[in-house]
Amino acid sequence: MTTFETYDAIGRSYSTQRRPDPRLAARLEALIGCDGTVLNVGAGTGSYEPVRSGVVAVEPSTVMLSQRSASAAPGVKAVAEALPFQDKAFDVVLAILTVHHWKNQRRGLEECARVAQDRVVILTWDPSAEDFWLTRDYFPEILATDRRIFPSMDLLRAVFGRIDVQPLAIPCDCVDGFLGAYWQRPEAYLDEGVRAGISSFSRLPNIGPQLQRLERDLASGNWERRNAELRHLPDLDIGYRLVVAERRGAADIELPDRDG
Repeated sequence: MTTFETYDAIGRSYSTQRRPDPRLAARLEALIGCDGTVLNVGAGTGSYEPVRSGVVAVEPSTVMLSQRSASAAPGVKAVAEALPFQDKAFDVVLAILTVHHWKNQRRGLEECARVAQDRVVILTWDPSAEDFWLTRDYFPEILATDRRIFPSMDLLRAVFGRIDVQPLAIPCDCVDGFLGAYWQRPEAYLDEGVRAGISSFSRLPNIGPQLQRLERDLASGNWERRNAELRHLPDLDIGYRLVVAERRGAADIELPDRDG
């Protein structure tokens, strides 16, 4: 199943679970800047997208495009691997938790580099990072898949050259419902509505036994005994990274032939 087919299937309630967290938004806004044109690649419903003129969104899923608000930036149905824009058409290119869904990551990243004049800003997860309790104790198959599908920092460096990699600690009460958002609220993962906004769960054929084990551990206090220190932390680094690739002054990359 392709990425946009996946989100056509699971994305119908996406906008209710995936709301931008203001603290994460502030970090991104500082990197994007308050002026200049922006292309948001793999934009989904528009989370963390600047609300101003000069912003364009690219999204392959019709279902996701249909959930964009009337005030959101205009959306173009296209894929990252073939952006329908001229070279250096935008000051900033944005890619928020999307690169791991791209069919050809290198080509998509090269396209981002091609159409960016100043910089590319990416929010992703580092596959070399340590696991956290959800994937370590209950869903190791998610960890194995994520380490395979998320772009490595080496790939990002190979495409962009020098990159600035910044850890993004996730607040304990994060309101954006991605996989790691509920690291301090384990009971949330038992909620079907919460899981509906997390694409990782859609890839698993049967999650019943793991959820039952988590529910038992919460009821018995086993989860608390293993993870008591987490209850007192305001935020936690579980591998999410902000990556900034400056393009001004960078050597032009050599793109593969579009038909190749």
